[in-house]
Amino acid sequence: MIKALIKTMRLRQWTKNVFVLAALVFDRKLTIPAYFLPTIAGIFIFCFLSSSVYILNDVFDIEADRVHPKKRNRPIASGKLSITTAVVAAIIIFIITIICAFYLSTEFGWIALAYFIMNLAYSIWLKHIPLIDVLIISAGFVLRVAGGVSLIDVERFSPWLYVCIALGALYIGFGKRRAELALLAGNAENHRRVLNGYTIPFLDQLIMIVSSTTIIVYSLYTFSAPNLPTNHAMMLTIPFVIYAIFRYLYLIQVKGEGGAPEDLLLSDHPFQISILLWGISVLLVFYLSK
Repeated sequence: MIKALIKTMRLRQWTKNVFVLAALVFDRKLTIPAYFLPTIAGIFIFCFLSSSVYILNDVFDIEADRVHPKKRNRPIASGKLSITTAVVAAIIIFIITIICAFYLSTEFGWIALAYFIMNLAYSIWLKHIPLIDVLIISAGFVLRVAGGVSLIDVERFSPWLYVCIALGALYIGFGKRRAELALLAGNAENHRRVLNGYTIPFLDQLIMIVSSTTIIVYSLYTFSAPNLPTNHAMMLTIPFVIYAIFRYLYLIQVKGEGGAPEDLLLSDHPFQISILLWGISVLLVFYLSK
């Protein structure tokens, strides 16, 4: 049962919560323990909050998952984890986690609670509404970043980054919908009802718009946002962002992958290398440049 519960918590999805670190890194406070430790705690709080939502989501989707080629093997859909046990575990995880969130910071607690309520509404209702479903996913990433901002005394963090992260999440979200639609073909709406409101040409147009806008906005951020190094060294990170965007596009349109972006992050080496090089370059620019 414990093994089934841990699988339902989707530990691989925890990689999304590194966005809580954004404020710490981009505000140049990564080396300050007084900010670093609360931010790490904030990451774990978002991890367990998201896991409680995943558990409830699998309860809500049990019938649809049972006819899905891959999701039917999930513990709840396959019967390895009972609905009662899953619901009780989700409630306990939520209560403990939200108490910890408010203990860490009142502002952070309200952001964490808003994140949970929004994602619960997504699992019950909003994920069935085309466009709104992906916008909610994007908003979840923005709330993660806002949670990290609430845990430090912000001096240099630019609002441009909220826009970049929101657009990047939209890009990944639409790419995921495209991959799902291509995988499930004519039976898509039986597995995820919202896919009935999308077509591959429509998603390709959305992906083109969002990816182009992401590159433009990130580029503008690197040379126009305040409190960046005056030598404009941040512009050197642009090629890594462009490559990562193009690589993901290649994976979903040529390779037919992308239905689980977190798996790509953990398995696609070129994508991993581009993200790693981008991260290293950001650290070098922010902590070694003037």
